[in-house]
This record gives sequence, structure tokens and C-alpha cells, in this order.
Amino acid sequence: MTAGSGWDTLADVVSVVALLGGSFLVLAAGVGALRFPDLLARMHAGTKPQVLGLVLVLVGLGLRLRSGGAVWALVLVAVFGLLTAPVAAHMVGRAGYRTGKVRNDLLVADELTRDLREARTRDDV
Repeated sequence: MTAGSGWDTLADVVSVVALLGGSFLVLAAGVGALRFPDLLARMHAGTKPQVLGLVLVLVGLGLRLRSGGAVWALVLVAVFGLLTAPVAAHMVGRAGYRTGKVRNDLLVADELTRDLREARTRDDV
């Protein structure tokens, strides 16, 4: 067995583990987005495991391809996903809150209502 084939075998095994783990997390995100009861829980299920699942799938794909250009493209996809998913979830959550789609009885802490009230009182003065 040569040194190159040992590295290739290890990279393939790690690639399979990353691809399967990432696929499972993306599947869990989809199930959670369908099954959870309210907007905030669905957003949490749709963003947290989905982002980690995406990164794991991209790592697995990068280990399998082992091409410089392809790996850099995958890194760009991962960075774009890490930057956009939290912002999109924040904006959807804020829009859902403002349009009354969030169930207030499930909130443990509701700081946004307090902040909106304070902002309105400052605007009225």
C-alpha cells in the first residue's frame, strides 16, 4: 500500500461520513420545518441544522472531488450560506412577528414588544 492510496482511502471514508451526516441534518431540518407548531420553531429547525448540514455536505464533496477550483467554489458556497441563512431567518422572524404570525403564548421572553413600545413612545414625544 502506498502513502497516496492511504490518504485517498481516509479522505473517501471521511467524505462518506460527512455526506451522510450532512444529509441527515438537512433531512431533519426539512422534517422540523414541516412538523413544528409555530413560525419561530420552524425557522429554528430550518436554519440551524440546515446550515451545518450544508457545510458537512460541502466538506464531503470537497474531500471527494479534491480539485482546487472545485474546492474553492465549494468554500464560496459555504461562506454564502453561512452569511445569508441567519440574516434571512432574522428577517422572516421579524416580519412574522410584526404581522402577528408568532404565538405569544409560546414566547419565554418578549423583548421586541417592549422595544417597539419604547420606540413608539419616543416617536410620540
